Formats: sequence, structure tokens, C-alpha cells
Amino acid sequence: MNPQPSTDAALANLLERARQAALHSYSPYSGFRVGAALQLSNGEIVTGTNVENVSYGLTICAERAALVSAVSQFGPAIRIQAVAVTNLNQAASPPCGACRQVLSEFILPDAPVLFPASDGLRTMAFSDLFPLAFEMKSK
Repeated sequence: MNPQPSTDAALANLLERARQAALHSYSPYSGFRVGAALQLSNGEIVTGTNVENVSYGLTICAERAALVSAVSQFGPAIRIQAVAVTNLNQAASPPCGACRQVLSEFILPDAPVLFPASDGLRTMAFSDLFPLAFEMKSK
């Protein structure tokens, strides 16, 4: 099964799943409630939300929470076909650099990434959002 997540309806569903995940955010320090949804190449949608910690460096972003869940459920061979990120604060928030780097090991380069931007909802191919991922060549 290789569903095409690029249809408007599929992307709208993915965005709604991200919004639903944001409702479960644990963000007592910043109040910034984020949700992410990943469309996997096996047809599954996996969600995650941000979980803050009083020591901010230990906070996990919604995108990484979703990815860890996807790998835990389906194994490290997963491939991400689309990503939707949203927040309940109506603020611009593309995936942070750490999330982009972690996603880069599992996402298809042309996968659409939806996120809130200052000019409204934006959709970009992952390779355009993160053109220079760190890579380690195999020996």
C-alpha cells in the first residue's frame, strides 16, 4: 500500500490529526501547545505532541515525539510521506532545526511538510525546508 498524501483532503486530515494531538500537549511552562502528524508509507498516521520539562533542554518537540512513536510501532524501516505541524497558539512554527535533522533520516525528500507560518499555512517539500542535512557516510 502506497497512499498518496498530497491530495488536499489527505493533507487536511493530517493537519486535523496534528491539531487533535496538540490538545494533549504538556506545556505548563511556555503554554505553547504543538501537535504533529506523520503520514507513513504504510498508510498509517502517527501523531505526537510536545512534552515540556522544567529544564527546557529536556523538552521533546511534537515532531520528534511522533517519530519516536512511529519507529516504536513500525520499526526503523519506516518512511514518512507527509508531515503536518500545528499549534493551538496561532503562531508561526515550522519544525525546529533539531526536528528537521531527526526527520531527515526517515522522510522522503519530496514529502510535503505543512506548518503555520506568519502568512498562513505553508506547505513545502522537506528537501526545500531542510536542504543541507548532516550526513555521515558509511565506511
